[in-house]
Amino acid sequence: MDGRKRIELGAVQETLLIPLYARALESVRPHPMLVDDAAVDLVRSIDYDFARFGRGPSIVGCVLRSTIFDEWVRAFLRRSPGGTVVEIGAGLNTRFERLDNGSAHWVEFDLPDVMALRQELLADGDRRTRLAASVVEDGWVDAVLAHPGPYFLVSEAVLLYLAEPDVRTALGHVADRLPGASIAFDTAGPLMMRTQDQHDTLRHLSARMQWTCADPREVQALEPRLRLVESRGLGDVPRHVMSARPLRRRLGPRAVGLTSLATRYRMNLFDVTG
Repeated sequence: MDGRKRIELGAVQETLLIPLYARALESVRPHPMLVDDAAVDLVRSIDYDFARFGRGPSIVGCVLRSTIFDEWVRAFLRRSPGGTVVEIGAGLNTRFERLDNGSAHWVEFDLPDVMALRQELLADGDRRTRLAASVVEDGWVDAVLAHPGPYFLVSEAVLLYLAEPDVRTALGHVADRLPGASIAFDTAGPLMMRTQDQHDTLRHLSARMQWTCADPREVQALEPRLRLVESRGLGDVPRHVMSARPLRRRLGPRAVGLTSLATRYRMNLFDVTG
């Protein structure tokens, strides 16, 4: 035994290992788009065949997605340094380790097997609340409301794995009980859904995405109290991310084979109007 931790996760929960691996790979590149030392340490500590995910376009896409969500969270923390960031379906996301400002509160929740793993691998903190919960139940909102507002919710690669009625329910909980909050999540169109069996990373796992949303403006039909503020494709990463990189890696999604993916996969920021 080499001391690495063996893990057992449900089918959908196992997908959390893809973005974790992507951030770790990126962090050790020259001129990385994102530096995540905690992700590097986690990958080294887990007994899992991460190499099965390869180093293809979707691995790069995971990193680009994280840089977009990170920028929105940073902006929130600049406006509201004592507010609360809520990680919906936290997985092994290490956004706290990357972005915490020393005064914000963080609520991280996911299904029980994921949270048990998270508890073992990531440190606790006085401003960091963790709980085992499903986004389709509203008990997690009580934990959020125990912390000071305003609230910024992040759901990265989570809602896509739910059936549409469950997405409607989850967004309804947010709108019912967190008016004035902001929420960021990703959406994907029908072509991406139809080609999952050929996906360069998902094809190695049994989980499949369910919720199809061709246009993020359609979200308002599911939950009218959500107002779209901004929507970005994978080519619309923060300027500082690309400006810090060599020219050959500054060419946008086409350079990494993401052109078609960028047109059907979106990162979206909504305000909850109440």
